[in-house]
Amino acid sequence: MSRATPALVAPAIGQLKLDNIHLDTLRPDEVLVKIHAVGICHADISCMRGIIPVKFPIVLGHEGAGTVLEVGDAVGGEIAPGDKVLLSFNSCRVCTTCNAGSPAYCENMLPLNFGGTRLDGSMPMRLQDGTPLHGNFFGQSSFSQLAIVSSASLVQVHEALPLDLLAPLGCGMQTGAGAVFNTLNVEADTSIVVFGTGAVGMAAIMAATIRGAHPIIGVDVVVDRLPIARDLGATHVLCYNDVEIVSHIKAICQGKGALNAVDTTGKPSVIAQMMNSLGCHGKGVSIGAPSPGTTVAVDIFSQITMGKRYIGCNQGDSIPQKMIPLLVQEHLQGRFPLDKIVKNYEIQDFAKAIDDMSSGRTIKPVLVWPE
Repeated sequence: MSRATPALVAPAIGQLKLDNIHLDTLRPDEVLVKIHAVGICHADISCMRGIIPVKFPIVLGHEGAGTVLEVGDAVGGEIAPGDKVLLSFNSCRVCTTCNAGSPAYCENMLPLNFGGTRLDGSMPMRLQDGTPLHGNFFGQSSFSQLAIVSSASLVQVHEALPLDLLAPLGCGMQTGAGAVFNTLNVEADTSIVVFGTGAVGMAAIMAATIRGAHPIIGVDVVVDRLPIARDLGATHVLCYNDVEIVSHIKAICQGKGALNAVDTTGKPSVIAQMMNSLGCHGKGVSIGAPSPGTTVAVDIFSQITMGKRYIGCNQGDSIPQKMIPLLVQEHLQGRFPLDKIVKNYEIQDFAKAIDDMSSGRTIKPVLVWPE
């Protein structure tokens, strides 16, 4: 049965507009969700602007939160109409890496999350004039008030929780926190430097604080973010434009360099500085995604003689059904204070939300649909 719904549609590179669309019939392994709120992630913006390639026209959005309206026959009894859910990335759940407990590295990660179609090539939505519309973005395309969602993307939460506050947990927050908890497995009293204090970097700082890391160094070119980074647990903050940035990091780390580092920017020049700031056995993790094919130069001799490691990290090496409930509990206990970085915008104010995020005025914008 076809369903009409308003959605934010990207008709071409650099464009975004509110439009009415039609959804396809629900498949057995899918769920229909009424979206209450959806976070705006840099991946949405990168895709819209053509930095990360996707097919147009498309409905983006991958940090959705809402209420289940209908459940496909194959989904089972764990999800039912009326359940409140947060939405995360899609995975096939049957490949080697999924079976090994690493769904973030699913063998079908790219087609399932960025392909714009289901795996069989079908498109779950269309424009009013019947033009096929790419969707299934991260298994959800939650820039739509009604969304057809892959059952693999669902994380059930308690009905009393504020969906507009928790929506960003589905991607950016679990990526930053997971890099600290899972990829680096940061230990108490070990040093960490976080390059970029947007939403993902702030999540990494909060996670490092939970782990008891010290020192925790936040680095950003937007100086207005640095006091917030301190408030969230950074023991030191530095402006990236300082030409002596690596020397300052090493001095804070008693001249030895950092043991852990996270880059959220995806910029080769920043990644090079991150690697230069590491000490012996230091680990640097990339979680900011540039356009495919981007490379960075590595000092091989330094890598060898100091045992440095440069690690790629997708979605914080997380299993959403485990990581998101953990972060919800940390938030409820005051250790992962999302309210300090999230700002809500009504859906029609999407352009202002994107502009505020791009300028650094807002760390994490969340679009809210009217009831």
